[in-house]
Amino acid sequence: MIVLGPTPLTVEEVVAVARERAPVRVADDLDAAMAPARDVVAAALAENRTVYGVTTGFGALATTRVAPELAEQMQYALVQSHAAGMGPDIDAEVVRAMQLLKARTLAAGASGARPELVRGIAVLLNAGITPAVPELGSLGASGDLAPLAHAAIVLLGNGWVRDDADGGGRRDAADALRDAGIEPLQLQAKEGLALINGTEGMLAYLCLALADLDVLVRTADVACALSVEALRGTDAPFAQRIQDLRPHPGQRASAANLRRLLAGSPIVASHRGADHQAVQDAYSLRCAPQVHGACRDVVEWVRRVVHTELASVTDNPVVFEGGDVVSTGNFHGQPLAFAADFATIAVADLAAIAERRIDRLMDPSRSDGLPPFLAPQAGINSGLMLAHYTAAALVNRLRGHAAPASCDTISTSAGQEDHVSMGWNACVSLRRAVLDAMRVTAIELVCAAEAVELRGIAPAAATGAAVACLRERVPRMDVDRFLAPDLVAAEGLVRGGAVLRALPEPLQ
Repeated sequence: MIVLGPTPLTVEEVVAVARERAPVRVADDLDAAMAPARDVVAAALAENRTVYGVTTGFGALATTRVAPELAEQMQYALVQSHAAGMGPDIDAEVVRAMQLLKARTLAAGASGARPELVRGIAVLLNAGITPAVPELGSLGASGDLAPLAHAAIVLLGNGWVRDDADGGGRRDAADALRDAGIEPLQLQAKEGLALINGTEGMLAYLCLALADLDVLVRTADVACALSVEALRGTDAPFAQRIQDLRPHPGQRASAANLRRLLAGSPIVASHRGADHQAVQDAYSLRCAPQVHGACRDVVEWVRRVVHTELASVTDNPVVFEGGDVVSTGNFHGQPLAFAADFATIAVADLAAIAERRIDRLMDPSRSDGLPPFLAPQAGINSGLMLAHYTAAALVNRLRGHAAPASCDTISTSAGQEDHVSMGWNACVSLRRAVLDAMRVTAIELVCAAEAVELRGIAPAAATGAAVACLRERVPRMDVDRFLAPDLVAAEGLVRGGAVLRALPEPLQ
């Protein structure tokens, strides 16, 4: 049970609710935590003070005065008009993470909203009612206005929800709430703005990405170790003393994983010191800890950004107990935009080096005795030739994902919002990049496992366990067959973490 209150959530808690549909409840002290700021808003309204978003319009309309008796109507209108997204709906787990994070922001007690909003979001999460949120519309400054509005409008009995019975289509939120016996909420002053202003959409993407990246970077080490064995490479460059000379944390971790994975490898031992062993392996083998490790270091930097954001309030304006209601810039998504773009660049290169190893496995002039394209009867059979093509196509697309969104800005709201982060688009690209990199890693596992078995010498215990895991779903390919189902199965093993769970001991 995940508790919604002033205490920041963890990435693990966000993933549990978003992906595993863990139930949530509100903290016992929720009302007490939110009451002081709500009282400030009520007083400002009663005194007819000029307060942005309470007695004024929004954005470029901030100088337009709104009578206190129209405050509630204005909040309702805001949510309606800002639910203006287009395109396909984002995945349900992203929406659920976004809802949870918005509820936590409100519960922090600096938004001036009532506890009823937090309880309303919790009810939707526990009932499995997920707003249908179109992908296009957020600029990542003033937060994720359009996506959050599409989530908020469902609380009011309007908009769309996902219809899982219809294959992820849409149905009217009013019907879904009625069928579930849930009463729509009535917004009060400041509450529409509090529901749609903030970085929770970008943060949702990044929390889920971190969970997937933790699987990806470790599985990439497994695939690399198999390729080292398959290509008769050496484990000498992964020695501890070499890493000590350049002690980047990610490099040290990746090298330690490769040493553990290759420990006791009969394949590596079979050619250690032999006359035919290359003086130096290709960079895609020898420099794997440096490249994989650099990606890991980026992931850890992203983790620090996310940890800070999870403990933040990104609403505007914010409300202090002393009576101040202050306009801020905390909703600007630049920290998250940079994090998403940098992570995508790192992931693209992690896939690129994996593709280079796949390429070597295909080429008999560089694979040290393996048949062309790993086909025992090359010519009659094409082997895994087209699996490499798919990896190359994925890497090309990854380089497109890696084009940074965060260095662009387009002025909006009549010039009031004249610099935006484009962080939402950066986060969407990161999600796609992680999935594509997992596909490249799956292809490397398929190809390297095939090559290792063609060697006729047992692999290390750890890499052998990875091959055994793969063989439960993907048989060895002695003659050509319909290959796409094998690649899909391997992708599922990577994404689900099955390859890592099969190892005799966990990796760093």
